[in-house]
Amino acid sequence: MPSPAFPVSILQNGVKMTLEPPAGLKANMMRQYNRFTDQYMAASTKPLEWRRLLFGLCLFHAVVQDRRKFGPLGWNIRYDFTDGDLSVSLAQLQEYLDSYETPPFRVLQFLFTEINYGGRVTDDKDRRLINTLITNFCGSPVLEEGYAFSPSETYKVPGCETVAQFREVIGSFPLVPSPEIFGLHDNADITCQQAETYGLLGTLLGLQPRSSSGGGAGNSQEEIVGRLAQGILDKLPAAFDVEAVSAQYPTTYKESMNTVLAQEAIRYNALLAVINSSLKATLKALKGLVVMSPDLEKVVNSLYDNQVPEAWAAKAYPSLKPLSSWVTDLLERLAFIQDWVANGTPAVYWISGFFFPQAFLTGTLQNYARKYALPIDTVSFGFQVMDDLDSGSSCTTGPEDGCYIRGLFMEGARWDSHEHQLAESWPKELFTETPVVWLKPQQHRVKPTEGIYDCPVYKTLTRAGTLSTTGHSTNFIMMLELSTSVDPSHWIDRGVALFTALAF
Repeated sequence: MPSPAFPVSILQNGVKMTLEPPAGLKANMMRQYNRFTDQYMAASTKPLEWRRLLFGLCLFHAVVQDRRKFGPLGWNIRYDFTDGDLSVSLAQLQEYLDSYETPPFRVLQFLFTEINYGGRVTDDKDRRLINTLITNFCGSPVLEEGYAFSPSETYKVPGCETVAQFREVIGSFPLVPSPEIFGLHDNADITCQQAETYGLLGTLLGLQPRSSSGGGAGNSQEEIVGRLAQGILDKLPAAFDVEAVSAQYPTTYKESMNTVLAQEAIRYNALLAVINSSLKATLKALKGLVVMSPDLEKVVNSLYDNQVPEAWAAKAYPSLKPLSSWVTDLLERLAFIQDWVANGTPAVYWISGFFFPQAFLTGTLQNYARKYALPIDTVSFGFQVMDDLDSGSSCTTGPEDGCYIRGLFMEGARWDSHEHQLAESWPKELFTETPVVWLKPQQHRVKPTEGIYDCPVYKTLTRAGTLSTTGHSTNFIMMLELSTSVDPSHWIDRGVALFTALAF
């Protein structure tokens, strides 16, 4: 608490320090065991179970902390797990070991993942992950000597009794842990290194000069931005005629997609208006015809850095693409909507091209419910991957009920079209395109209890999103069921997810 007796000058001139968790799984484990003593190792009435579960829980703590380095592939949101979470969990573990003849693992797992560590976890997909992770580090198999926490058996339950012996075992751990101990594929190392590289390059980009020195052969910032702005303006098509679209596709009871189309046209028109006005104002400001306001200066700097201006991003759909790829993607989206207007309802919908895909999904359910006069709250999607329609080009007509969608990319795994199920990613292949998926509306659908993995579908690779005023997430779209021959927990640990757009 603040004290008037403590000199303020010491606080003002003092060095502020913070205690960060050590980088690396080995260093994290060693730090924990440097705090323990032989007396603490023998504190329980069941010393053998206590030592082994203590080791497993410390390894779990290191895994959930070090998994953050993999970015959204590790956790949707970067949580600040602390030593306090581990200390409370260890105290509870010791108490329950001493109080029960058989360790109540389900109770312990609930305490650890729903209260101690789980109290920080706000994303439901992250909560699903941490509940899956804990089963590998706190369960009856951990009590067996030699139990392996990873497939390669690099990390096993040691038959140690003293702290020194445990430290010796931890000292033999690899300095750079394999992604397998985190439940991830080997490709996760590439994802981690790419994130570090992009962070470094982003810092360097922010430090580059904004104008070239006199006498140089290179173009100035104004010339580069002016040429780029004019190029984008030349590529942009005219705004959609919303009145003509509404007249051609009127709002009807049987066809909700007409409303979806009109809403998409309105949203893209608003984005096109912002882009056109800001680019024209920027060109005038570069020529000295109008004042270069702070907002226009931000646009100029963003164009020069190949980044999407904030004014555009505020009116646009979520995207991580740099400006050049973003403009190409925008033109493809506009072409998709224009093709829909000109040629009628597409046989296969490009879900990546929707500004608000949740409205499209609701419209599909609504069409089915109205067609068969069913309450819409009793209708939900079934899913079927159409391996024979991998590109959608061979499909000329849509299904009788529901719709075909394309444009999904998978991270953490791949779809095996021959076995019709999820399979491990190929080495160095971070993302794979998913075949066409048939969304089949059904009434009172009973969800399969086994043989499927609930795969989250997101708009961007950041995965995390915020709850918008419509009640939908700004990033998460839906759960899509995919067939699997292994336990779904395997793919949960892998962080397998689908995305409507990549970052390039």
